[in-house]
Amino acid sequence: MERTAKILRKTNETDITLSLSIDGEGKSNLETGVPFLSHMLDLFTKHGHFNLEVFAKGDIEIDDHHTTEDIGICLGQALREALGDKKGIKRYGNAFVPMDEALAQVVVDLSNRPHFEMKGEFPGEKVGTFDTELVHEFLWKLALEARMNLHVIVHYGRNTHHMIEAVFKALGRALDEATMIDPRVKGIPSTKGML
Repeated sequence: MERTAKILRKTNETDITLSLSIDGEGKSNLETGVPFLSHMLDLFTKHGHFNLEVFAKGDIEIDDHHTTEDIGICLGQALREALGDKKGIKRYGNAFVPMDEALAQVVVDLSNRPHFEMKGEFPGEKVGTFDTELVHEFLWKLALEARMNLHVIVHYGRNTHHMIEAVFKALGRALDEATMIDPRVKGIPSTKGML
């Protein structure tokens, strides 16, 4: 069974085509119009062993907000669709990733109950032209649309780029663990019988 999804989203603010393969090779093809976000998605894809294509046109002449938010929405929808009925998955994932002086942790539960928590402050308001507050926006929309619990803890760090990079690498690794098929899991990994 191929665990893939393709999402199309067209609004007055953005036009996005996103394709995700959960069981990939860490390959990405990204044209987001937001260079820092592309860099982070490339890291996410590589460390999660996914395949991800994103072609986005957005109103980046205003700022990166709508494009970043809508890519988060599309990625969440793709993840949820690609997982299907979630039979046999591990469901939970946890990853710590150091990046030089920074340490981030991401914990996920593919529970069908959306919730997002983020602890930690970035020292800088921008990385290049990218507003660092958009990291929260992206992750919240991802969690909401994927219908997962997503907990992000930036334990410490001084360099904002390093801190955000650690988050996206940890996100990829935590989702890789949670989406893995575990041969010990029979059916849906929940006492409820459904997720």
